[in-house]
Amino acid sequence: MKKRSLLVLVVLSFLFAACAPAAPATLTVMTHSSFAVSEDVIKTFETQNNVKVSFVQGGDAGETLNKAILAKDAPLADVLFGVDNTFLSRALSAEIFEPYAAPELEDVPDEFKLDASHQATPIDFGDVCINYDKKYFSTNQLALPNSLESLTKPEYKNLLVVENPTTSSVGLAFLLATRAHFGEDYLQYWQQLKENGVTVVDGWETAYYTNFSGSSGRGPQPLVVSYASSPAAEVIFAETPLDDAPTASILDPDTCFRQIEFAGILKGTPNQKLAEKFISFLLSAEFQNDMPLQMFVYPLNPKAVLPEAFVKYSQIPAQPAELTPEEISANRDNWLEAWTKAMQ
Repeated sequence: MKKRSLLVLVVLSFLFAACAPAAPATLTVMTHSSFAVSEDVIKTFETQNNVKVSFVQGGDAGETLNKAILAKDAPLADVLFGVDNTFLSRALSAEIFEPYAAPELEDVPDEFKLDASHQATPIDFGDVCINYDKKYFSTNQLALPNSLESLTKPEYKNLLVVENPTTSSVGLAFLLATRAHFGEDYLQYWQQLKENGVTVVDGWETAYYTNFSGSSGRGPQPLVVSYASSPAAEVIFAETPLDDAPTASILDPDTCFRQIEFAGILKGTPNQKLAEKFISFLLSAEFQNDMPLQMFVYPLNPKAVLPEAFVKYSQIPAQPAELTPEEISANRDNWLEAWTKAMQ
């Protein structure tokens, strides 16, 4: 009798073990330092797929990619988020990604599909533009600069702050805009900016929150290289409610540069299927709806709904400056070296 009871207990224990839910797997996602997402959005993905998503920040976009390339034989994550079109060709040539054509790509406009091999999936975009302090230009009855060339005019002397392209992705985007617009003469243009008193700082935070007058109200420059979404952020994060954005972007042809961000599945991942699901999740309406107020970028899913502040205070330039990822990859280091020598 005791043996029979013991046998029943053993059988029941095996049945309970078989019916118990499996422990969640872990999916590691490496991102740049500006990545952000709402907890409830990630929780949805985790619950639907019985997975725990662990985010690892790798620094800025260039630094994060460098880490992924150096660790390609022993990948640090399953998925990499945040390679933009200024570094895309480098990522592809390093062969760090597994191809995956997410079904959701069918709804993404073709202009954002820069990788025909589907190793890197486009997720969002943002435009780097020159932002201006509305109050300064109104008070001084000064017309806005309406082209890159106009920034070299005497009336704009000492009014522009830019980020160093060797230390800032925003600065690099603006450098690429000048290279796209002026071609081989871009260094002559930078020399003219230098003679007209352009201020160069290491990063976006210093440029925007210390030097720019439109944000802090105390900086000396009313023109700054930032994002077309920055005016919307001014309204959303204002300590006291604002009826209008105190800043706006200059959107004339070739004055902005479009950054497109991509995500990819790192080769060697033991979680290939989960990684594929996560790439698809990044293009889902739920994640895409969350991005604008988390990272102040534009979604690529046409079903995503933009926040009211984006619609009202942020604009998309009709003709941003363009360079192919291949051209950027082949010349980026030389352009940066030449810029550094010219601006010393």
